[in-house]
Amino acid sequence: MTLTKRQRQLLDYLQKFLRDKGYSPSLQELARGLRLSSVATVHKHLKGLEDKGYIARAPGQYRSLAVVERRRAPRPPAAGSLPFAGRIAAGAPIEAIERRSRIQLGDITRGRDAFVLEVRGDSMIGEHIVEGDWVVVERTAQAREGDIVVALIDGSEATLKIFHQDPDGHIWLRPANPQFPALRFPPERVRIQGRLLGVLRKY
Repeated sequence: MTLTKRQRQLLDYLQKFLRDKGYSPSLQELARGLRLSSVATVHKHLKGLEDKGYIARAPGQYRSLAVVERRRAPRPPAAGSLPFAGRIAAGAPIEAIERRSRIQLGDITRGRDAFVLEVRGDSMIGEHIVEGDWVVVERTAQAREGDIVVALIDGSEATLKIFHQDPDGHIWLRPANPQFPALRFPPERVRIQGRLLGVLRKY
């Protein structure tokens, strides 16, 4: 479908922002970038782009704008490949940002839904997981006592830690390095995103 001049400007700016920053702009950032005085105007043009199939966004989620690929669909990935979903903190939590790449690891996952993360930090050295390692994670929202998990804190910061839960429901995310403190949260602040399947290391 044909875009208006302003819709094209907005789409071009959104693509550049995503490429440069790696995450979606807010409505206020779009308004500033296009020198628009009203966020409502930005919202109107975004709705037009969404209706025409150029962008997608998750309802009710902040920074969820994505440009829809409109070229010919790519060929399916090679059998056994896994999505590389970004980097995961093993020190202080960092913002989880999805990246597009694939790694061949089917022999580790054995058919389970899994993804790969690169470790940053040394809070898990007691479990022989160090900075630069690749961790293979089974996608699951459930964790057992003592599991090494990918935990999302407050919907924005992800970390790799050992899972414990108190009888009152509070969740502990414990490091495997005495130099790092254990983190304790009420259950509503933590969402389990996966459980460790394996570790790969390059030298």
